[in-house]
Amino acid sequence: MFTFAAFKWSEIHKIESMIDIENILIEDYTYDLPANQIADFPCSTRDQSKLLISKKGIISESKFFNIVDFLPKNSFLVFNDTKVIYSRFIFHKETGAEIEIFCLEPHHPSELQISFQQNKVCQWKCLIGNSKKWKEGKLNAKITINGIENILSVQKLEQIEEAFIVEFSWDNSEICFSDILEAGGSVPLPPYIHRKAVDSDKLRYQTIYANQKGSVAAPTAGLHFTQDVFKNLEKENIEFDYLSLHVGAGTFKPVSSIKIKDHLMHAEKICITSSLIKKLINQIEKNIIAVGTTSVRSLESIYWFGLKVILNNFSKTEAIISQWDPYKEEFSKMDISSKDSLLAVLKYLELNNLTELNASTQIIIVPGYRFRIVKAIITNFHQPQSTLLLLIAALIGENWRTAYKFALENDFRFLSYGDSCLLIP
Repeated sequence: MFTFAAFKWSEIHKIESMIDIENILIEDYTYDLPANQIADFPCSTRDQSKLLISKKGIISESKFFNIVDFLPKNSFLVFNDTKVIYSRFIFHKETGAEIEIFCLEPHHPSELQISFQQNKVCQWKCLIGNSKKWKEGKLNAKITINGIENILSVQKLEQIEEAFIVEFSWDNSEICFSDILEAGGSVPLPPYIHRKAVDSDKLRYQTIYANQKGSVAAPTAGLHFTQDVFKNLEKENIEFDYLSLHVGAGTFKPVSSIKIKDHLMHAEKICITSSLIKKLINQIEKNIIAVGTTSVRSLESIYWFGLKVILNNFSKTEAIISQWDPYKEEFSKMDISSKDSLLAVLKYLELNNLTELNASTQIIIVPGYRFRIVKAIITNFHQPQSTLLLLIAALIGENWRTAYKFALENDFRFLSYGDSCLLIP
């Protein structure tokens, strides 16, 4: 175990008090979003979507294909390589009533990859559409895999808050639940896209670099990247790497409370390799740019886990970053450098013979938060009164209003399938 003596402490940095942050009014972070500016379909070519650039409040416009021209010198991009699973199922009762089942996360077995590998039965926490018409009993559906027709059955076991535990079972032990998802599930489009998924969504609601299965929503900032854009990054010697955060349906959960202190942030699983942490240590003085809010939350969570390691204030069984950890007095008053925190995480991994940090983060980033790792963000335009918009406001301050006003007045397309922006404080 290592001690405080191994690290240099900077001067105490004062940030807004926890009380000020908790009393943020969500109504102060809203704007009028016309329905016709919410994109129902993506741009016909990924990298031809519009790009808004906001640098210190100065706004300009281009096409995403040209993003390399606007990245700061010495940029290092971090992508989320999670892969969307086809987590939405439609079943029909004998009466004809349609029951929609939206898989959120595995329940038993609870480990994602193990659940995918089950070949007879597994249980998931799910949202159920039209649940009042499904009181009890099993529902069945036919699913064809490799030319063979299989019967998939579902049974509702118990309710947990707004969700239910649903048991999936099937009659062919040669296929696993991952096969069931691929063949029988549909793309889980966000609730503000008022249409059913079509075949093209399987390609377009997925980044070209998606690799780690587990998300029920796409990290949409990455949807604009193409092989040509990656080639342009390489031509300019702009380095990049990947982490994984499996996006949960909570990302669409509206903030219904008046003050942000009463909003319960959703938790998501993240995975960061020791290789990436080493790169971040070497790049920490450069411009680390997060591709998407999920990458922001992951990168900033690494800092807080490193701080917990230094203070010996963490679970020995699981790395967890809670919603308000960054604002706790015992953490926020200690201005440990980003490099020292990353070194602590790396040392933790080495001592435990780990090559990657698997953690759970519930972090909420709101105005008053001081960023430790991220210098800028590539992202889409977010819903009014959402935690994602609060994150943007935390990064660029009141300039978010200028950027969004420009986008609305210049026919930018909003939300998951919409256009993109590069935001530099």
